[in-house]
Amino acid sequence: MDRGYMGKILLVDLGTKEIHEEQIPDEIYENYLSGMGLATHILYNRIPAGADPLGPDNILGFVSGLLTGTGSLFSGRWMVVGKSPLTGGWGDANCGGTFSPAIKRCGYDGIFFRGISKKPVYLYVNDRKAELKDASDFWGKDAVETEELLLEKAGPGARAAVIGPAGEKLSLISGVCNDKGRLAARSGLGAVMGSKRLKAVVLDGNKRIRPYDREALQKLSRKCNKWVQFQLPLGPGVAIGYLGTLLRILPTAMAMDGMVYKMLLRKWGTGGMNQMSPEWGDAPVKNWKGSSVDWPMKRSKSADPDMVKKHERIKYHCYACPLGCGGICSLNGKYAETHKPEYESVLALGGLCMNEDSDSLFHINEILNRAGMDTISTGATVAFAMECYENGILTKKETDGLELTWGNTNAMIALIHKMINREGIGDILADGSRVAARKIGKGAERFAVHAGGQEPAMHDGRQDPGFALHYSVEPTPGRHTIGAGLYYEMFQLWKKVKGLPKMWPFEIYHKNKKYRATKDQAKAAAACSQYMNVVNGSGLCMFGTFIGIKRTPTFDWLNAATGWNRTPEEYMKIGQRIQTVKQAFNVKHGIDPRANVLSGRAVGIPPQAEGANKGRTVDISKMMSDYWELFGWDAHTGMPGEETLNRLGIES
Repeated sequence: MDRGYMGKILLVDLGTKEIHEEQIPDEIYENYLSGMGLATHILYNRIPAGADPLGPDNILGFVSGLLTGTGSLFSGRWMVVGKSPLTGGWGDANCGGTFSPAIKRCGYDGIFFRGISKKPVYLYVNDRKAELKDASDFWGKDAVETEELLLEKAGPGARAAVIGPAGEKLSLISGVCNDKGRLAARSGLGAVMGSKRLKAVVLDGNKRIRPYDREALQKLSRKCNKWVQFQLPLGPGVAIGYLGTLLRILPTAMAMDGMVYKMLLRKWGTGGMNQMSPEWGDAPVKNWKGSSVDWPMKRSKSADPDMVKKHERIKYHCYACPLGCGGICSLNGKYAETHKPEYESVLALGGLCMNEDSDSLFHINEILNRAGMDTISTGATVAFAMECYENGILTKKETDGLELTWGNTNAMIALIHKMINREGIGDILADGSRVAARKIGKGAERFAVHAGGQEPAMHDGRQDPGFALHYSVEPTPGRHTIGAGLYYEMFQLWKKVKGLPKMWPFEIYHKNKKYRATKDQAKAAAACSQYMNVVNGSGLCMFGTFIGIKRTPTFDWLNAATGWNRTPEEYMKIGQRIQTVKQAFNVKHGIDPRANVLSGRAVGIPPQAEGANKGRTVDISKMMSDYWELFGWDAHTGMPGEETLNRLGIES
């Protein structure tokens, strides 16, 4: 019966060159969905404990979502998964573009690789065959050039996911690229792909994706699209920045309706928050030690949303996306075509390093996209190096003559090239700030801001404690794409899921209430994790879900695609199961959940003396304990208990 999923995965052993299909029982989809959920089931059971992330026993997977290709909107996300060489535990990276439906059109819900090839190869799959081909001619080329050459060879209907030089050189902050610069950047999975000598995956299938009730899906999508298209006129980008100033000054806050953020996305993309966030206290500055005082509006104008947007010549839409928050830009004759830098990239390469050169944001973004290196971790590692230089831990001799002073754009660009090529000081920094701090020593650890080895994103938990909590408790630590107080407000899950609290009885509340570690705060955080596992099992975009559960009908889409007729509570239980399996994966591989807690500086230990987050400290220990307890895990250790594993049907 048609259920939206394909019912098969492709298994590739790069060591033996064996390729075969495997049927997946319906009950696995019923318990885990597809996408992220299917991946957790496969990897938890098949990667042996203690496996070297860069060795033959690690499994690298590319998965689509259950809703991809069914007629639902926002369903173009794909994920790459594996044991992370950066954190040592569960690793995943989420990406948009056009690669997700290509996986299913080849007849699979996922493609999984194990083993190591003796020479560089790429996988080519169409409707009739799957084969490994020699990639020696592509090894050493950047991600964009490689993709162009492979698709020219495969034909116009093909899609490709590739690594660049950073992945080939096993940088632990490298990712996987598609659509000439869309990067599945986090967890260092580009290094896993490089370690297997797998340069690319090229897909060119035409199989039909068959949902249970396509007409119902389309009806739901038309209704959702009316909300997406609704748009009020917005002022200039700088006005949004000054709105951040107002939010900083006011003693009260207002619960956010995701329609407001959607309007920012529709006009500017993620860059609509470029100036607002530092003013508001949402964006870290100067390696997390600075504040809105160090990065005021007159300095952040280099990232003015209108400045970024003026280079945009056409909107970029991922598959099945009616919003189009991306953009294809051209820049002063330097680039005929480049992706618009996202918020995370602009803030990591801008305010975090005190870089005020607006053109450099485009330039560095393009360099890193082509190299296949994570902009968040790169910016954070450069900022770490700059603070080490400021404090005499790194000298000019040790930096190969580079003056790593704050805001030195030329030195920053030169350093990033060294990181990509693993040259000199760049070789030390290419694996992120935690690894670099251990190699450098001399007290450098106090300047490395990370959670379990992964640098957190450009959202400050001292402004929204939900970010600090999720950075610390997620099986893939340091991630901003799961939950926050702000996200819970926008998801509005209490309107569909029984038993969830409406966080703020009134739309306006005093800011201090956010910093109380209450049971309702923990319930909200746990609900975000559960819901985002459902979203990632479906292949949906987080931005689409921000307009609220009654406008983006995730649960109804799933029922129409599968015919299951399940309640929202039943889907949230699936999300709980997926989260628990990821946590069990970490425990299996020797990760102590308590070790993933965010660096003290980023939770306000000690609190800042000035700026938007002055005097704030997050009660992270209490928040983590409450969160773990709600999941049925040990409240002190974060270990999933036997009773919880049995209740969720997970083998211990």
